[in-house]
Parts: sequence; structure tokens; C-alpha cells
Amino acid sequence: MKPKVYLETTVISYLAARPSRDLIVRSHQAANLAWWNTRRNAFELLVSEAVLDEIHRGDPRLAARREALVRSIKVADTTALAAQLARDLIAARALPTIATADALHIGIATANGADFLLSWNFRHIVNAQMRHRIERVCSDAGFEAPTICTPEELMGE
Repeated sequence: MKPKVYLETTVISYLAARPSRDLIVRSHQAANLAWWNTRRNAFELLVSEAVLDEIHRGDPRLAARREALVRSIKVADTTALAAQLARDLIAARALPTIATADALHIGIATANGADFLLSWNFRHIVNAQMRHRIERVCSDAGFEAPTICTPEELMGE
């Protein structure tokens, strides 16, 4: 059985975006594309309705590119448990109140048994200062939190 990977919106967005002028972002885009081209088939990929809602926003041409990328990816259930876990993450201050969408991504990934949550959102998701709090809230709710990382960190050996 393949490990499950929940793809947060930034992963899909980086795949569809024009190359950035910012050298760091461009480097992340290249690492993202390398993971997509060489490693994604080693995993069962998941997105959520939250991801689908977010990728529809913005430039219609880029939105169409994002939609095409996720067309064959399984959509994880946004269960009541996932929504409650998101609320718990906010209530416990594992994430700030303004990060409700990010908390929902974590809740959905966790409640659906994802092994990994891939993201380029360093502010509220891939954040070492928040990681322990996120894991504690998930554990207190009876779940094992997915490993939260970037595609670059999931390149394998």
C-alpha cells in the first residue's frame, strides 16, 4: 500500500504558476516540479474540497491549469471530525485565528490518515514553531498527525 500524501494548495499552485522572478520561490518551484515528475507516483495523492475551492480563484487560465493537475487525484472527505480538528487547532492556538483554512487542510489530512502533508506555506503549515503544537492537538484528539513537509523534503533517497 502506498503512503498517502495530502497536497495543500500551494503545491498545485507552484506547478501551474509562471516561473517566479524571486530566486527562492523559483527554486521551490523547481523542487516542486522535480517531486511531481519523479516521486508522485510512489504515493496515493489526496486533495480536498478546500483545495479545489482555492485553486479555482484568481486568473482563469491558471485556475484551469491547476484544475487539470488535480483532475485524477482522489478528493478526501471533509468529515465532521476533520472540521472539529481544525477548530481544535485554532482553539489550542496551534495556528492563529486567521489561519482557519490552513487548520482545515491539516484537519482533513489528519482525519483521512495522510502520512504526509505537502505544502509551501511556511507561515502556518510548514512551520517548525507550530509543528509540535499541531502534533499535540492531533494526538489529544486521537489522531497521528501527518508529517508536514515540502516536496523537496519528500524526494526520497
